[in-house]
Amino acid sequence: MEQFEVVVIGAGAAGMFCAAQAGQLGCRVLLLDNGKTPGRKILMSGGGRCNFTNKYAEPAAYLSNNPHFCKSALARYTQWDFIDLINRYGIAYHEKTLGQLFCDGSAQQVVDLLVNECALGQVTIRLRSAVLGVEKTENGFELALNGEKVSARSLVVASCGLSMPGLGASPFGYKLAAQFGLEVLPTRAALVPLTLHKPLLEHLQMLSGVSVPAVISAENGVSFRESLLFTHRGLSGPAVLQLSSYWQPSEYVSIDLLPELDLASFLDEQRQDHPNQSLKNTLAQHLPKRLVECLQTLVQLPEATLKQLTPTQQMSLVGSLQNWRLQPNGTEDYRTAEVTLGGVDTKALSSKTMEANKVPNLYFIGEVVDVTGWLGGYNFQWAWSSAWACAQAVAAQRK
Repeated sequence: MEQFEVVVIGAGAAGMFCAAQAGQLGCRVLLLDNGKTPGRKILMSGGGRCNFTNKYAEPAAYLSNNPHFCKSALARYTQWDFIDLINRYGIAYHEKTLGQLFCDGSAQQVVDLLVNECALGQVTIRLRSAVLGVEKTENGFELALNGEKVSARSLVVASCGLSMPGLGASPFGYKLAAQFGLEVLPTRAALVPLTLHKPLLEHLQMLSGVSVPAVISAENGVSFRESLLFTHRGLSGPAVLQLSSYWQPSEYVSIDLLPELDLASFLDEQRQDHPNQSLKNTLAQHLPKRLVECLQTLVQLPEATLKQLTPTQQMSLVGSLQNWRLQPNGTEDYRTAEVTLGGVDTKALSSKTMEANKVPNLYFIGEVVDVTGWLGGYNFQWAWSSAWACAQAVAAQRK
C-alpha cells in the first residue's frame, strides 16, 4: 500500500492550493480528483477569466451559521498575499467593479499557476481517481481508490459543494463528514438566478437580455446595488445573484429600478419644462424603452402626458418603479449556482487549522464548509485562505 503524509481530495481551487502549500512545506502529498482535468470550476469562473479574489475581502462578506469562523483564516492569508502570488507569475489582471480582480487573459493562467505550485511541492496528482471508501486507522486514514489503496497521516477534504453538477460536483464531502460524526447543515444553491411564476414571467419575457442598474432587497433588509438582468426564466445579474444567498422561498423581494434618481422630483421638473411630453417618453430617458413599454402593461402606467398625471397616479408610479415588490417562484438551483450555501458545520472545525475537533488529522476546506462569500472573488479568497491555514497545520504535524 502506497503511503503519503497528506491526501487531499478534490483538485479545485482549495484542494490544489492546499496540496501545493503542504508539499512546499515538505509533506509528501497525494492530490486526488475524479475528473479528467484539474481546476474545472476555475476555468468556468468569471466568464473564463477567473475572478480570483476581491480587494475588499473581509469577514462581513461571508455567510455562515458561525459568522466569526472565517476571520482567522482570512486574516492569516489575505487577498494581498494571493495577489503577490499572481504578480510573481506575471499574470496581468484588472479590476472590474467593486474590487473584483480578473485575469486579463484566461482562467487557464490560474490553473497553470496552481499546477506549477503543486509541481514545486512535488505533489502527486491523480485524476480520474474516485474515492470508494475511507477508513480511520491507528496511524491516520486508509483510502480505497480505483483498484488500489493508499494511506495517509492527514486527510484533507476539498471536494466542492453541489453547485454546477456538470463539473463533477457531488455530495461526497458531506457524506464523508457525516461518516465521521460531523454535523452537516442544510445546503441550497447560492449566487443563483431567481425564477418567476408563470403569469409574471409571461409579461417579462419580452425583456430577456435587458439589463439595468438596480437595488434589490430581501425581506430581512439586506440589499445589493448592482446590475439586474431580465432572462427568459426570470431575474439574474450581479444584484440578483447576490440577493439569492439571502432570499428565502415564498418571500418577496423589492426592486428599485431607478436607484440614482429622485423620481418624484424628476417628474415635477419635467412637468414644468415639458408639460405635453408623454409619461412613456419621459421615463425612457432613464429606463430602456422595452422596459417602459412592458411596465406600462404590468403596473398599469397611465397613457398620459405629464400635465395629465394626477398626484395620486404619480405617487403610485414612484412606488411601482422604486419599490417594485414581486415574489420569485424559486431559483435555477444547483445547475447554474456558483456556490453552495451551508455544508460542514464550522462548530465541528478549528477556525485556525480547519481540523475536525473530534477527528484528529481530518480537515475540511473551501466550499464544502459552511462559509459562503459574496459574488466577486470572495469565494476564491476563502478557498486560498482556508487551504493555506490547513496546509500550515498538516505541515506542523511533521515536526
